[in-house]
Amino acid sequence: MTVDTSSADDSTVGAGAETLAVAAAVAAGESVLSRRFGSAITLVAPEDLAGSGPATVVRARVASSPFALPRTLVIKHYPDPAEPGRPDPFAQEAVSYQLFTALAPEDRMCPELLAHDGRDRVLVIEDLGGVPTLHDKLYARDARGAERALLSWARSLGRLHASTASREPDFNALLRRLGGPVKNEDAPLPAVCAQLPGLLEELLDVETPEPVQRRVMEVAERAGAPSYRAFSPVDLSPDNNLVTSGGVRFLDFERGRVRSTLMDAAYLRLPFASSAEAMALPPGMSEAMIAAWRAEVVSVWPGLADEEALAEHLMDGQLLLLWVITWEILPELDLDRHATPISREAALVTWWRELAKHSLRARLTDISEHATRVAAALGARLGPHADLAFYPAFR
Repeated sequence: MTVDTSSADDSTVGAGAETLAVAAAVAAGESVLSRRFGSAITLVAPEDLAGSGPATVVRARVASSPFALPRTLVIKHYPDPAEPGRPDPFAQEAVSYQLFTALAPEDRMCPELLAHDGRDRVLVIEDLGGVPTLHDKLYARDARGAERALLSWARSLGRLHASTASREPDFNALLRRLGGPVKNEDAPLPAVCAQLPGLLEELLDVETPEPVQRRVMEVAERAGAPSYRAFSPVDLSPDNNLVTSGGVRFLDFERGRVRSTLMDAAYLRLPFASSAEAMALPPGMSEAMIAAWRAEVVSVWPGLADEEALAEHLMDGQLLLLWVITWEILPELDLDRHATPISREAALVTWWRELAKHSLRARLTDISEHATRVAAALGARLGPHADLAFYPAFR
């Protein structure tokens, strides 16, 4: 039999594919739950949560089960197999949830993992309900609410680091068991940092002095040292954080891994730098977030109680993260146009200015002068409006 699809428009075809993907996710969820609990479990009323990654994300209601399961669950189904030799987003996420589910509930900074299966490439996790995300808070017209959410986020990030500071061997062992290659960075940090001076000279006509390159390479090498290592979700975008009554909870561990907290701590100074919609926070907010984060991690890293040690840690992270972010996005910017820049472009100008300010306070004159030149070159190319706007909650 031949089915004539010539009259079907793209939206109909897309809707059909989404329906099939949702049905496949529900079937995989029922299968893994039934194997996990030893009895048939039926899921109904699926709701497509429209995940942005490679997984189909579905909320479903438990229609029948002989066990005391929650009324609704979230299913993440990865229909495509892992690419050989590359980090597997299913394995990264499954192991991340396993790591946290093994902790005490008060140390679990994410939903609980209820079941998972490497054959079907599916996870079933606790449904935290329709609570707002940090993105929602930052885009609402409630500055006090946004401030409370940001401080909760910083505290939760600190608790996440403190509770996983000694768990790297566990994480890597679980990852190997699921067949995922152990890889601590998307790209080797020293290699990335070695490439940026060439890009700055080619695209901005800014030379990078040897002392600056040497300092950055030292920081990149230090990021691989065993000190200050803990679990990181890596993707810390505001829409991956749920603001619950018990504090912020993290979602989306498809790139989750154990790495130096230099990178995560830098987000306290360069808020949500990996997000394409990153905007500015009001004066004093970063300092308050740093204090909230430090209060949680100082028990496992008492050296950070010292102001100078903390300042050096944050300076190194800020420097390293900005070099990595610039390496990632500078080649993609349209530096020849002179219209009002989009957030991503204005963010680079603002962040390099911030690096110049903080490095001058730290008496790192070479880095401050270099950062000032980079910011000026970017600002000159992007026009007079190269300033990063505040999140709507703070306008």
